[in-house]
Amino acid sequence: MEELARESISMLARSASHADPPRLGWFGAVFIMLKSALGAGLLNFPWAFQKAGGVNTAICVELVSLVFLISGLVILGYASSVSRQKTYQDVVREVCGRAVGQLCEVCFCFNLFMVCVAFLVVVQDQLEKLSVSLYETVTGSVEGEMPYHWYTDQRFALFILCLVIILPLSIPKEISIQKYTSVLGTLAATYLCVAVTVKYCLMENHAVIITPEHNEGIGSWASMFSVVPTICFGFQCHEASIAIYSSMENQKLSHWVFVAVVSMFFCLLIYTLTGVYGFLTFGRDVASDILMSYPGNDVVMIISRLLFGISIITIYPIILLLGRSVILNLMLRIQRRRRGIVTHSFESRCRVILTVIWISITLLIAMFVPDMSKVISVIGGISSFFIFIFPGLCLVFTMGILTMWGVITIVVGAFIFGQSTTLAVMELFHSF
Repeated sequence: MEELARESISMLARSASHADPPRLGWFGAVFIMLKSALGAGLLNFPWAFQKAGGVNTAICVELVSLVFLISGLVILGYASSVSRQKTYQDVVREVCGRAVGQLCEVCFCFNLFMVCVAFLVVVQDQLEKLSVSLYETVTGSVEGEMPYHWYTDQRFALFILCLVIILPLSIPKEISIQKYTSVLGTLAATYLCVAVTVKYCLMENHAVIITPEHNEGIGSWASMFSVVPTICFGFQCHEASIAIYSSMENQKLSHWVFVAVVSMFFCLLIYTLTGVYGFLTFGRDVASDILMSYPGNDVVMIISRLLFGISIITIYPIILLLGRSVILNLMLRIQRRRRGIVTHSFESRCRVILTVIWISITLLIAMFVPDMSKVISVIGGISSFFIFIFPGLCLVFTMGILTMWGVITIVVGAFIFGQSTTLAVMELFHSF
């Protein structure tokens, strides 16, 4: 999700709704697309390559998925031009009807909720490694000898972090910090990609990593498709795409195709390099969060942990704001129908209560989720709605000549949602 920089949705949606003319060039559009896609999903790619059965299989699945990813972006741009709507939900509601639009809002809200869970899982993992690193620095002990105390538990540290930093940042109606932190996710992702690649190239022995047992899953369809949720989570910028398209100077479809292809190509490059070299570095022992595979005292990776940690802490409130706005608007509409007026105190009270509930539930889930891959499997399933199903429905409703491709896209999305969600639920129950 970055996928971490989904604040692009709210920023661009607000700018597109004003009377100012569009002013975004192709370079700015590509940059914001990258900012919306690159993020925490990158941490899971080396594990996904291992799970898929090897480098060749994972890259093949990536390339096939890329066809649907770019197709979905092109369809959404076309649907936006036909419907003249500026946001993802508005386009779906206008093109596909009110019922599908409401389903889109539910999926949008739930997807953002699970992204918040994934963010907290990542932060919790980095807190664990940073605490070990700090203990080794202070005591001079080797990794793994840190005694357990309740106050040194990363879950307690995560609770304090949510209470002291994330909650105060999330309560305000508008989150102005986004304009200062919008590039952190892209910076963290690019730094990690370079660090993983360079560290592999500096290894003295590469051959020991590549063994025949890594190819066990190539013949297994289940193993091959297991990488799809990670791809969906990692490349997902489709929610932001319509707001980006609506803010462009040149809104010709051919120009939008160029923007979609270029942005997805650079995403493919960064995700593939990290996935390949992360997998080749650790093989079957790679963790679901690649940063957890490196020693706690690795200075290069400590910087990467800090970058990702700060990025997530500052972007979590923005994701919460986007999801909260869907629920809050529904509550305000109900109140307006019942009482005829919505007071400022009622809005503030609802906003604070929703924020506390949102943070509390995501925190509880993150504390007891065994690893990041379980959360991404669920998010990848929900992401299939935004990447496959809703764009396919838009194509069916707007362009009859390409109905077959729309149907294929919907079927593929439904299969990915069903398969990834079922596996995620089964693995989650099995882990307990």
